[in-house]
Amino acid sequence: MDPKKKDQPITIANELLARAHSPDDAKRIFTEKIQQRPLFLTATSPPPSDARAARRRAREKKKLQRKKALKPKPLSAAQRRKLGLYEVPREGQKYALFVPLHNLWLGYIREILGGEIYTGGEGAASKLTSADFHGAEVEVVRSGCVSRVGIKGIVIKDSKFAFEIITEKNKLKLVPKEGTVFRIPVPAPSPPNGDNQEMDVTKDDGPENKQDQPSSLVFELHGDQFQFRSADRASKKFKAHFMHNL
Repeated sequence: MDPKKKDQPITIANELLARAHSPDDAKRIFTEKIQQRPLFLTATSPPPSDARAARRRAREKKKLQRKKALKPKPLSAAQRRKLGLYEVPREGQKYALFVPLHNLWLGYIREILGGEIYTGGEGAASKLTSADFHGAEVEVVRSGCVSRVGIKGIVIKDSKFAFEIITEKNKLKLVPKEGTVFRIPVPAPSPPNGDNQEMDVTKDDGPENKQDQPSSLVFELHGDQFQFRSADRASKKFKAHFMHNL
């Protein structure tokens, strides 16, 4: 390497320091900050003071490595499907078991809607699109497959492309969202001194009982526009647009 090129940065540094400082200060700064600047080649943490501290540090490091090795790795999506973690066992496919879930969902959706449960409108629609529908009672009113029309029950799984519904006859139905319109009623809360209007499998919904029930907000859900996971819908902003299939 040419010695002139090697000394060129040093010459430039001297000239710049000479312009800003006196000759003595420029020489001192150049010596302390450039020529004698320390260069750290080891870690900043100090080495063990003695052999005992070194052994203790080695034991702690080995213990930490063993703890990481014993920690189980999270299951992949394929492993979870293979183990059937998301499948409802046959003995658990009973409508009565999910009635408490539906009652919890009614309280949840009433709290979200607030006073808009009586008025509806765009404000209620924007809240409903971001809501979770695990526990909602839905009914298929339109579908590309005629045999699915009339299916009614409680949603026990709200996946991206389908609803899993348990019917009153203890049948588990998988209803795709594509090409399907769901009707979901949200009964208004009962008066403070009124009877409990939450769902009861033993209750007789005769004409005399229906007259005493409060009004309900009934809305229809177009599955084609609702193909998102419930966790993704919470942060998604839906925009109003024209639909050709209406």
